[in-house]
Amino acid sequence: MVAILPLLRRLTQTGRQATGGVPRLYRAARQSGASSREAAAVVATSAAALVVAARRAPGRPARQNAVRHFAWQAVLTARHGRTVAAAVADAQERGSVRLRDTAVDQRNNAAGQSWGHAHQAELTSGTAGSALDRACAAALELWEAGELAR
Repeated sequence: MVAILPLLRRLTQTGRQATGGVPRLYRAARQSGASSREAAAVVATSAAALVVAARRAPGRPARQNAVRHFAWQAVLTARHGRTVAAAVADAQERGSVRLRDTAVDQRNNAAGQSWGHAHQAELTSGTAGSALDRACAAALELWEAGELAR
C-alpha cells in the first residue's frame, strides 16, 4: 500500500497540471485566430499528446518530455498552423519558474513545429491520434540521434 501513495500523488499532480492548463491553452488558441471548434481540438490534441507520449516513450522522464513536446507541437502545427501552435506553446510555458526545463521545452517545441510544417500532409491525412503516433516515432528517432534537447 505504501508504494501506491507516491504513484497516486504523481498522478494527481499530473492531472492537476493537465486540467489546469485547459483554459489557458484554449484561450491562447482562440486569441491566435482559432475558432472555438479548432481551439477545442487543440486542447484535445494537447491532452492526447500526454497519453501517447507516455505510451510510446515510457521510462526516462526527459525522453518522454522531449517526445511529448515535439509530437504535440508537430501535430498542432500541421493541423492548426504555426501561429496557433506557437501561441499554445508559449501559453504552456508562461509563468514557469523552472527556467532550464522551459528552455528545453522551447527547443523541442520549435523542432516539432518545423517537423510538423514539413510533414503537414502526412499529419493531416488521418486522425489526430495516428498523427501523434507518427510524430512520436519521429521524435524517438531524433532523441536517439541526440537531436532533441535533454
